This record gives sequence, C-alpha cells and structure tokens, in this order.
Amino acid sequence: MGDLRMSLVLCVAVAVPAVCAQTPPFRPSQIESSTAIPAEAWQIVQLANRARAEAGEGPLRWDAALATAARQHCLRMAAEGAISHQYEGEPGPGERAAQAGAHFSLLEENVAIAPTPAAIHDGWMHSPGHRANLLNPRVDHVGVAVVAGRHGLYAVADYDRAVIVLSRTQEETTVANQIKVTGVAVLPDASLARAACATDDGIPRPASGPKPRFIMRWQGSDLTRLPPELADKLNSGIFSQASVGSCPTQGQDTFTTYRIAVLLY
Repeated sequence: MGDLRMSLVLCVAVAVPAVCAQTPPFRPSQIESSTAIPAEAWQIVQLANRARAEAGEGPLRWDAALATAARQHCLRMAAEGAISHQYEGEPGPGERAAQAGAHFSLLEENVAIAPTPAAIHDGWMHSPGHRANLLNPRVDHVGVAVVAGRHGLYAVADYDRAVIVLSRTQEETTVANQIKVTGVAVLPDASLARAACATDDGIPRPASGPKPRFIMRWQGSDLTRLPPELADKLNSGIFSQASVGSCPTQGQDTFTTYRIAVLLY
C-alpha cells in the first residue's frame, strides 16, 4: 500500500424531534457524467461505490459543491505538508461545505496522503473510522479532491446527507398537505403562524378572530413527517382548523434545517 497517512472527521447534525431520513432529489450542482470529474477523484468515488455495493449500501452521488470544498482544503493540505481537517485561520469541514453551496444534515470527511487513489481507498477501508464514514448508510452524496504534493497524493473526500432546498411557500405546503390528510382544514392566511414561528414561546393573539388553542414549533431537516405530539393533536378530533408558517431557522449556521410553526384551532 505504500506510505499512507490518514485522518477523519465526523460531523453530525444535532437530532431534534421529527427529523427523519428522507431521500433527496439530485442537486442542481451534481455532475451526472464522470467526464467533468478529475480521473483520480472519480477513481476514488468508483472504489467507494463498489465497496458500498458489496456492503449492501446505496451508491454515493457526485456533488460539485462538496468537490469544491474538498479541493479548497486539499490544496491547503498540499501546501502545509502535514494533513489535517482544519488549519489555523481555516473554516471547519462543515463551514467549508456550506460556503461552497452544499446543503446537508450530516457531513463526514476523510483525508489522506498515499501514492495512488487505490492506496488511499484501501487505507480508508482498513481504518475503522474511515471505513464507517465511507460506508455510512445515511450519506448519499460525495465530493472528492486529489492534489499531487511533495509527499504523494493528497486526498479529501467529503460525504453528506443532502437536504432539499425549499422556498417558504414550499415548506408550508409540505406541512399543510400532511395536516389535511388528518381531516383538519388549513387556513389560507399564514401570517399569524409565521409571526409565531419567529418567536420562541407563547401563543400569539390575533388582531381579530379566535385565538389558537395549541402551537407547535420545531426545526429539522425533514418535513415529510410531523412531530409525534402534533400528529397526536391532529388525530384527537379536538381541532378543526390549522395554520402553518415558516421562518428562518435559529442557531443553525452550517447544517440546513427548516423552522415551522403550526397553530391549531
């Protein structure tokens, strides 16, 4: 295998209620053809997907945003000589990926120096932590960079779990459609729910009309399932109407999440 130096990092989004795995669509940044991907990077992707298939896991899809973040760091590693996930004055892996345009709820990174792409992959597969990152069933996208340096080939592989990027209206519609299935009507005016979403607690008092009797606020990377407490309320038969509002997330600088408020009447 030759001389090999490796390091790994695992960054996981904080779990919150009602955050469940979902299969995201292709991102606009994805490259479907390997012709635009550097050959050595593509070889590492192919080796990873072969290993994932043998382990019964789905293939990783190439993502240009992750590849951009990986290359920026890989160039820094080649310049520094010694490998690391973060050098002085450099953003961490998650921040680098977010700045490059990736949207994710989970991010992992493997780095290494070795003579060939095959040696890099082999080294990762024989290191428990690196192997776990590479075979993680929760990741579905990858960006790889390989840069020749004075000590060999420097490599960075960034793996993530993609998050669908939705507009405010799309977020609200996704939640509203699940509420309608329970038989509870969704009000067309989202203004009060949006205002409630932007606050931390309390039930807002409308300028006119009835006051909501229950409010649920949450943040998460998946809107395809409602929080269990909210689902129970909707199925209780006590409420007949709901209002859904979204707003910017609070305290999330790197991982992509949504913030939602649902008012029940």
